[in-house]
Amino acid sequence: MIYRDANLNDLPFIVDVYNSTIASRLVTADTSNVTVEDKLEWFNEHNTTHRPLWIAEDDHGNHIGWISFQDFYGRPAYQGTAEISIYIHENNRKKGYGREMLSFSISQCPTLGIETLLGFIFEQNTESLQLFSTLGFEEWGNLKDIALLDNKKCSLKILGRKI
Repeated sequence: MIYRDANLNDLPFIVDVYNSTIASRLVTADTSNVTVEDKLEWFNEHNTTHRPLWIAEDDHGNHIGWISFQDFYGRPAYQGTAEISIYIHENNRKKGYGREMLSFSISQCPTLGIETLLGFIFEQNTESLQLFSTLGFEEWGNLKDIALLDNKKCSLKILGRKI
């Protein structure tokens, strides 16, 4: 697998993959599709040296998914902590790419200045919880019934790992 920094031309792919997860109510708290314009500010918050946004491709240049690192809580004392998000195109799910992408991301944390990596995962997303757990993440928090999706309250687990 090849990982590269995302560029503005990748944003429609990023948005399409993101939107493909909304209906499942397993991955994101967004309840309706977002647009490229909606994600432009978020896209521009990433940088290659500290909080990258990567595109994962196969050896033929086909997009598999994307990885995002974001600041945790936006205060200077937390600069060594980042939240990771991994999204995989629906044609590439359940093929082991999530594990490979998360493993790669963990391996890059020291060069990014990340000492603590966090994942925010809905309690009903058992596959993601299992993936993170197998790669050394532990439950550090459980925000009970914090989200309302289709009139159903959902809990958000915070998984953490020291690098």
